[in-house]
Formats: sequence, C-alpha cells, structure tokens
Amino acid sequence: MIHTPIRLIALDLDGTLIDHEQKFSPRVMRAIAQAQEHGIAVTLATGRSPLATRSFAEALNINVPLICYQGGLIAESDGRVLHRIALDHNLAAQVITLAQSRGWHVNLYQDGLLYLTEFRHPVEFYEGLLHPSAQLVPDLYVLLDHDPDKVLIVADGNGDEIYAEMHARFDAQMQIVRSHKLFIEANPLGVDKGTGLAWLAAHLGMPQSQVMAVGDQDNDTPMVAWAGLGVAMGNGSVSCKAAADWIAPPISKDGAAVAIERFALGQL
Repeated sequence: MIHTPIRLIALDLDGTLIDHEQKFSPRVMRAIAQAQEHGIAVTLATGRSPLATRSFAEALNINVPLICYQGGLIAESDGRVLHRIALDHNLAAQVITLAQSRGWHVNLYQDGLLYLTEFRHPVEFYEGLLHPSAQLVPDLYVLLDHDPDKVLIVADGNGDEIYAEMHARFDAQMQIVRSHKLFIEANPLGVDKGTGLAWLAAHLGMPQSQVMAVGDQDNDTPMVAWAGLGVAMGNGSVSCKAAADWIAPPISKDGAAVAIERFALGQL
C-alpha cells in the first residue's frame, strides 16, 4: 500500500489513545512527539468539549485546532472558536422531553459546559468521561433560550434500546450516534468527525490525500472513511473497521502509535 506523505493526523481519544485510566502510554506520546518534530500537524477529534479536551492536548503539546463535539465545534487550544454548528434548541428540547419521559439520564452541553439535573454516578465519572466540571441545574429547558452544542444520554445497561428509539425518532432531524457503550448523542444533522476533519484540513490547507485519521468507534467511522488514510484500532467497532484502509493493533498494544510509526514516520 503506497500513500502520499502524511501532513495532518487526527486522533480519537477514548479507546484509541487512552483507556479507562485516561492516560497515554509512553509509546503513544513518543510517536506523536516524533510526528510533530517531523512537521506533521496532530489534532484530537473527540465528542468532548474544548475545555475537557484541553488537558489532553496540553499533555501531547498539541497546538493545532481541536475537533470537539463530534465535529460540531473546532477551537484553538486556548479555546477560541473557529467553527461551530449548533443543535437547534427546539430539537434539543424534544430529546430532553423524550429522555425524561423514559427516565433516561440526560445531559446538555451548552456554552462549553455540561448541565444535568442529577448525578447518577460518582462525580469522577462525569469529570473523567464527560466534562471536568458538570453543573447541576433544576431545569434543563431554561438553558435552551439559544442553541446548545448537543444532548447526550448516559445509558445504564439499556444503550441498545435507547439508541434504537433515538435513531427511529430523530434520525432525519439530528445526527444520532453511539460514541461509547454508555453514551448516545444527538448532534446537529450532517455533523460528524468526518465533516469536522474536512473543515480543519481545508482551514490548514492540507489535501485530503495527506490526512490520516485513527479511531475505534462508530462515531469515528466518518473521519476514518474521509481521510486519505483511515486507520481503525484492533479493538474497534465493525463499522469503523469496515471503513478503514488499515487495521492497527488494539489499544493494549499501542495501535495508534504503531500506525503513526508506520505511515507517518516510515518506521516499518
């Protein structure tokens, strides 16, 4: 397989670069640093907010704009927003109404923060996977005087049923995506990591053929499919692997680092 030189690498976080301990392995950090030393731009592509992504970017010395909210928002590492597509507040209200009628654990991302009406898990769960400072409010609807970023449902063992109902109800109006075994998201229609990566590549003047994307879940599939070189992790979903040009070893074997070493650094 022959590819043009890689100039931009987009990396998913959870399941690709970090495991449940939320830490990067030494090999992953070394591969990313070497890519940057070779002049290759490296970014993170995640469902997290810019604030929740910033600490990971800082740990990797990333100064390229970050792809957040599944591609709905692209921001500089200092938080300055370059590109944003918001979720219509009326649609967000419909998701919240459905979630509350079903007793689902609903979370609202608005103005860079995470809001919810109750904690059903330890605070560390939210801080580690969703946002560093989740805000408790009595009513989510009062926040919808303008368009939010997205709505997220935390599933407690019924993720398949929640995804199926969300998909059936809202698929023509919103981008419904399973971003984690526990998370089902409602994002703006037409927004995904692929559209976000395409926007960033154009912004940076990088041709599609020189972009590499690495991910593991269904929400990573669009960017893996769009990139000139799409890589799925060995622990990835069926959809992500089907869209990939190459399947890396799993995260337990530093698959993202292996992909960077092989295709970006030429270390076969």
